[in-house]
Amino acid sequence: MRQKKHWLLTLYGYLMLLLLLLPLVLVVVTSFGSQAAITFPIKGFTLKWYANILSQPDFVTGFKTSFAVAVTASFLAIVIGTPAVYALTRRGIHHANWFQTVFLSPTLIPEIVIGFALFQSLVIGIKLPLMPVLITGHFLLSVPYVIRMLTARLLLFDQTIEEASWLSGASKIKTFFRVVIPNISGTLLAIFIMCFINSFNNIPITLFLNGPSLTMLPTAILNYLQNNYDPTVSAVSVILMLLTGLMMWLMERMNGLTRVDEHLNQKGQK
Repeated sequence: MRQKKHWLLTLYGYLMLLLLLLPLVLVVVTSFGSQAAITFPIKGFTLKWYANILSQPDFVTGFKTSFAVAVTASFLAIVIGTPAVYALTRRGIHHANWFQTVFLSPTLIPEIVIGFALFQSLVIGIKLPLMPVLITGHFLLSVPYVIRMLTARLLLFDQTIEEASWLSGASKIKTFFRVVIPNISGTLLAIFIMCFINSFNNIPITLFLNGPSLTMLPTAILNYLQNNYDPTVSAVSVILMLLTGLMMWLMERMNGLTRVDEHLNQKGQK
């Protein structure tokens, strides 16, 4: 009976994996079709749709803008979130759980509501330019990832290393920058990559904070689909999947290096 249950669970797992991968495989296959419309099965093989990406100004401009916004928002989230997490996990702040909830609150609100609220209050109300408001929205999207992942990392961090630095005469600020940050650098890079991926591919917030003078890649793709249905969109999707996969691989490598460092530190202490 137990073997039968194990067999059924394995079959169920493979079916779920197939359902997840099948749409991605279809997108990859259709990006090489020679017909002027997305069809499956494809007829012929061509790479012209990948070359067509560069001939679309909105795609090129949207990629540059999305990249700049994602990098800026992710960097700001780490710069602001790291000291906050360190204070919450080390300084014994009263109502620390309440502050944790405040920092994680953007995950409890639909992203489209955040985009609409920022548009109404900052763009319509205060008349701020779209770019800083857009970065603000993506910053709010990234902060919860910093809080969650970095809190888990610092709770596992060996505090005796910090105490040794203090006993050696280093101040707490100097210890933070010269001892804590180098030891969690792999985690910070992994967090940056995760924030970048979520910001770069975000649609709900971007839709409300988009304008004639500001083109993001997700909205450029949606606008292109309104007038065209050729495999160029599939080609763009394949490139984005490859970019996301590369970043996820780098994040896994960073986590692996972090685990090696922790093992070496524990071994050195013994």
